[in-house]
Amino acid sequence: MGTAVPVSLSPAKVSGLFIYPVKSCRGISLSRAPLTPAGLRWDREWMVVNSKGRACTQRVEPKLALVEVEFPSEAFLEGWEPTSDSFMMLKAPGMQPLKVCLSKQHEVTDGVTVWEWTGSVWDEGAEASQWFSDFLGKPSQLVRFNTASEVRQVDPDYVKGHHPTLFSDGYPFLLTSQESLDALNELLEEPIPINRFRPNILVEGCEPFSEDIWTEIKIGRFSFLGSKLCARCKVPTINQETGIVGSEPTETLMRTRSGKVIRPNDRNKNKVYFGQNMVWNWNDSSARGSGKVLEVGDPVYVLRKVSSAAEAAA
Repeated sequence: MGTAVPVSLSPAKVSGLFIYPVKSCRGISLSRAPLTPAGLRWDREWMVVNSKGRACTQRVEPKLALVEVEFPSEAFLEGWEPTSDSFMMLKAPGMQPLKVCLSKQHEVTDGVTVWEWTGSVWDEGAEASQWFSDFLGKPSQLVRFNTASEVRQVDPDYVKGHHPTLFSDGYPFLLTSQESLDALNELLEEPIPINRFRPNILVEGCEPFSEDIWTEIKIGRFSFLGSKLCARCKVPTINQETGIVGSEPTETLMRTRSGKVIRPNDRNKNKVYFGQNMVWNWNDSSARGSGKVLEVGDPVYVLRKVSSAAEAAA
């Protein structure tokens, strides 16, 4: 669990909030975001699946980075509920915009898989399926998490208690710091933006990679638990503006942020790490009442930490 440390008198702060409503498609930058136990509201509530019902991501289809996602601005007000006139808008090069109703009744599709989880989902219909099939050049389907009947828990080996997630890779929140990105960019020939790492919460005002060792933090009044270092896949090598795949930053991270370097006694020596997976401690007394919203500018206090990345869960 780590040892308790004094709350800093000059805390870090939230400098960015991001959601990715359709898994692996382009994110939305927010100034405020309602909190749910399963993540920031609307985050990874949809995903594209292939003809076998398996998640389709940028690892296989880098073009998904080009799909822009737009929401009505009122969707980010606490307690807002969609009407029949509320839509998610998807745009992509060479495609007519696709409107996805946020409130319609759905047909249920069974046997959809993302990583370790298989369950039923809501099918967003023939028009959405055709849109993604045309854009990707192969049979595809847009689905929505079936919150009425399905629950996907985070890995109980890393997090105790009831902590759900939707179509994320495994955890409802990913936190990174601006200082970590700055430190990495000093080593790269061409600096990269934070969207390569697709965080939900970006903080600033801490030491580079200090988020590695955070096991409990407070953002505003809300408690979050650091669950597991984020091992990075191919996606950070994909330019999120063009969909073009390169070799960086993974080559540099392999030299500076691999398990061999920061966790020499760990078995996963060839994984590279950037960011901390987190859950919201939503059963905590601080979560009671209204105003369950994170905002850019919220202070970030470190309540508990371990002494090094080698001691952090990964």
